[in-house]
Amino acid sequence: MSNLNETLENLRGNYQGAKFDIEDCNPDPELQFDFWLQNALNAKCDEPNAFVLSTVTASGKPRARVLLLKGIHNGKFVFYTNYKSSKGDEMETNSRVALTFLWLPLQRQVRIEGVVTKLSIEASEEYFKKRPRGSQLGAIASPQSKKVASRAELERLFKEAAEKFEEATILPRPPHWGGYAVSPDYLEFWQGRANRMHDRICYEKTDAGWALFRLAP
Repeated sequence: MSNLNETLENLRGNYQGAKFDIEDCNPDPELQFDFWLQNALNAKCDEPNAFVLSTVTASGKPRARVLLLKGIHNGKFVFYTNYKSSKGDEMETNSRVALTFLWLPLQRQVRIEGVVTKLSIEASEEYFKKRPRGSQLGAIASPQSKKVASRAELERLFKEAAEKFEEATILPRPPHWGGYAVSPDYLEFWQGRANRMHDRICYEKTDAGWALFRLAP
C-alpha cells in the first residue's frame, strides 16, 4: 500500500488548456453548455454525455453514480431511470441534485446544481419507444437497486421478460421507469490551466437573470 500511496502522491496532470474568461462566455448558460458539449463530441471524448448524478438520502448520506444525459429541453437537463431505484427514492425525498460532467481530453469540467422533477408520462413514453429492444426489456426485468442472489437470477428475470413479450412488436413502458429533468440554478465551467491556476467561470440564477463571476481555483 505504501508504494501505491507514493504513486498516487506523485501523479501529476499537465494542464495546458486554452484561456477561458467571462468575456468568452455566452450570456445563456445552456448555450455555453451546448457549445462545450459539441466540442467534446467533436473531440471524440469517451461517453461525452456521461455525468455524475449526486443526491442525498433522507438521513443525509451523500450518494453519487454515473448516468447518461439524454437531452436538454427548455434549459432542463434530461435523463431516464427507474423511479424505484435508490436515486429515485432519494430524488423523491430531496429534489436538490448536482450533475458533474468531465471531458478529460479537453481538460474541462462542468458542475450543475438545481432542482429535479419527473418528466411527463407522454415524454417518457416517447423516449422509451426509441430505446433498443434489449434496453427496454432490461428496464422491464431489472428490480434496480434491489438485492439479487446471483447473476443467474438477473439472467432469469431478463429471459422471463423476453419470453413474455416475445410476440409483442411494441413493448410497454413499465410504470416504474421514466424521465427526470433538472432545472439548474448554478453552473460552473472549469478549464484546466498551467500551475493549477485553473479557470472557473460560474453562472448563478438571480431574480434579474444569470449572474456571471469567477472563482479562484
